[in-house]
Amino acid sequence: MLKIRKSLLSIFLLTLSLALLLAGCSSNGDAGSKTSSSNNTQADEKEKAPKEGGELTYALATAPDTLDPHVSGMAVATRVIKSIFESLVYKDENNEIQPWLATEWNVSNDKKTYTLKLRKDVKFQDGEPFNAEAVKYNFERIADPATKALTASVYTEPVKSVKVVDDYTVKIELKHPSASFLAILAHSNLSIVSPKAAKKYGSQFGLHPVGTGPFKFEELSANNKIVLSKFKDYHGQYPLAQHEGAAYLDKLTFKIVSEEATRIGSVQSGQIKAAETVPPQDIVSIKKGKQLKLWEAEAAGLSYTLFVNNTTAPWNDVKARQALKQSIDVDRIVKTLYLGTYKRAWSVITPATLGYDNTLENQKTYDVEQANKAFDELGWKKDSDGFRKKDGKTLTLRILDDAINREKRQDISLMVKEQLKEVGVDVKIQTSTEVQALLADKTAYDLRGNSRVALDPEDLTLFYHSKQIYGKGGINIGWYKNKEVDHLLEQASVEFDVEKRKELYKKVQKILIEDVASIPVYVFPYTVATTPDVQGLQFDSIGYPSFYDVNLTK
Repeated sequence: MLKIRKSLLSIFLLTLSLALLLAGCSSNGDAGSKTSSSNNTQADEKEKAPKEGGELTYALATAPDTLDPHVSGMAVATRVIKSIFESLVYKDENNEIQPWLATEWNVSNDKKTYTLKLRKDVKFQDGEPFNAEAVKYNFERIADPATKALTASVYTEPVKSVKVVDDYTVKIELKHPSASFLAILAHSNLSIVSPKAAKKYGSQFGLHPVGTGPFKFEELSANNKIVLSKFKDYHGQYPLAQHEGAAYLDKLTFKIVSEEATRIGSVQSGQIKAAETVPPQDIVSIKKGKQLKLWEAEAAGLSYTLFVNNTTAPWNDVKARQALKQSIDVDRIVKTLYLGTYKRAWSVITPATLGYDNTLENQKTYDVEQANKAFDELGWKKDSDGFRKKDGKTLTLRILDDAINREKRQDISLMVKEQLKEVGVDVKIQTSTEVQALLADKTAYDLRGNSRVALDPEDLTLFYHSKQIYGKGGINIGWYKNKEVDHLLEQASVEFDVEKRKELYKKVQKILIEDVASIPVYVFPYTVATTPDVQGLQFDSIGYPSFYDVNLTK
C-alpha cells in the first residue's frame, strides 16, 4: 500500500511559501497558473497588516448558472462556489495533490481502491458534521440522474462503490485504475455539499447552497447579485492561505455586471471594490495609471478554441477544415482585439496544463494562397459575387455565438467573417440565448468557440472522445470521432508514470491540431481590477480567485 501523509506544520509552511512566491508557468506544462498583481500606486509594495471586517463587492461578467457545485457547468459559477464549498483534496502550483478535507489517503497496489482519512474538526454551515457518511452521500448524489450532474458524473464514472469504514474513514473502489482520480477529487464539481441541505432543497439546492467553506450563502437575486457572509466557525487551513481561522471579510457580494465599461467604471469610481475580466484596453491603462490594482492569473485547462463541427459538409472533410484554418489569421485577431494582453494559443490546452506541447508553437497556420488552392481542388469555385459555389450551393460557415460578448468572442466571429470573405466563404453568425439546445443538434452549426478551466488534461476526453458526443450527453461539441485519439486518451487515463502520461497527451495534441478538430485562438488570462485598499487576493493553481485572505486597508 502506498501511504501519503502531510503534517499540518509542513502543509502550512509549504502553502505559505507558495503563496509568497509568484509562480511562472513552464513551457512543458509542469507548473500551475501564473499569478501576479501590479499597481502603479504601490500595488507591489509590501502589504499592510490585515484588518478584519468590511465588505467586498466583486463584479462578475455573467451570472452563474447555479450554485450547486455538482450541477454547475460554468467557470463564473465556480468563482462563487469555491468560497462556499471545499473539496477532499486540492492541487498545488506544482501540480501535486495536497490534503484538504481529507488528511491522508492510501492507494491499493492495483490502483483501484482509495482509503481516505477525513478531518474531524469540520462542520457544514448549517451545523451538521462533516464525516464519512457525508462523503458517501455526495458520490451517491452525483450518480443520481435526478441531480443532473452532467460533468460531475462523467468525472466519477470510474467509481464503483463508496463505503464508510468508520466515522472519519471512507473507502472508494474504482471500476478500473484512473491516473487522474486524485486530481478529479480536487475538482470543484466534486465539492462536498451538506447532505441535510441537499435533501431538504432537492433540485433547488443551487438556490440554497450549504458547504464547509469560509463564506456562507445569504441571498441570491437572479441576474443581479449573490451575497455571502463570513462563516465564523470556519475550521481554517484553507489552501495557499496566509492566515488561519475565519475569513477577514464580513461580507462578500458578487454583483452581475455584464457591460465591460460599467464593470470597470464602477471600480474606478469606487462604487464597487473589484471587477473580473478586465478589457484589454483597461489592462493597458491600469498598468500605466495610478488608480487601481490589477491582478492576473493564467488559467490552466483548454485554450479558447473554435470547435469545427466534424459532421456538416464540407467541414466533415479534413482538407476543408485545413483550408478553413489557413484562411484565419489568428495572430491578427489576437493582436487586434487583445492589444498584447492575451497570448495566442498554439495548442488545445494551455501552457500551464500538464503535458502541454511547446513544439506546436510558432508554426505557420495562416496561408491564404494554400487555402484558395485547397478550396479550388475541393470543387468550390468563386462566383461573380465573390463567394464559392459547388453544385448550386454556396460555401457557408455557420458560427454559433452567445448573446453576451464575453472576452470579445463575438468580435472574433466578426473578424473571422471578414477574413473568410477574402477566400470566398460566406459566414453566417447566429447569436442565441439558447446555445445549449442548439449544440445538441449537430445540423444547427458549423463552428462554436469554447474554453475550459481544468485541473487535469484528462478534460480533453470530455471534448474530444467519441463517447462524449454532445448530443449523447457529453460535451464533445465538435462531434469529433477519431479512434486513435480515443485510444490515446484512454491510455493516458490509466498511465501513472507522469512522464509517459505527458507524452500521450502530446500525441493527442498533435493529432487534434493536424486534424483541425478545433482551431486554438487565445490563452485566457483571468484579470481582476480592484481599488487600492484591497489586498490579499490570491488565485488557485488553475486561476480561480480566492477571497479567504482578502482584506481592506481602510
